[in-house]
Amino acid sequence: MKAEGHPSLNNVCFVDVATGKKFLTRSALKSSRKETIDGVEYQVVVRDVTSDSHPAYTGEKRLVDTAGRIEKFSNKFKRVRGAK
Repeated sequence: MKAEGHPSLNNVCFVDVATGKKFLTRSALKSSRKETIDGVEYQVVVRDVTSDSHPAYTGEKRLVDTAGRIEKFSNKFKRVRGAK
């Protein structure tokens, strides 16, 4: 394999905005912001949603305005029926 064809791996710290939890890993991502953790320099990448705050992983349920959607759908087709 060619050495120049692969991206270099960097130490990366993903930070969840909602919870503040830090995930230390290696990735090809780069960031201008750097932080030293336990003597190792990490590229800091801030994320809105991670496995720490995503509803699919946390089990948190969110209510959806289904009544508003149904009313909107009904009103849309009332106009179509009335025009015929």
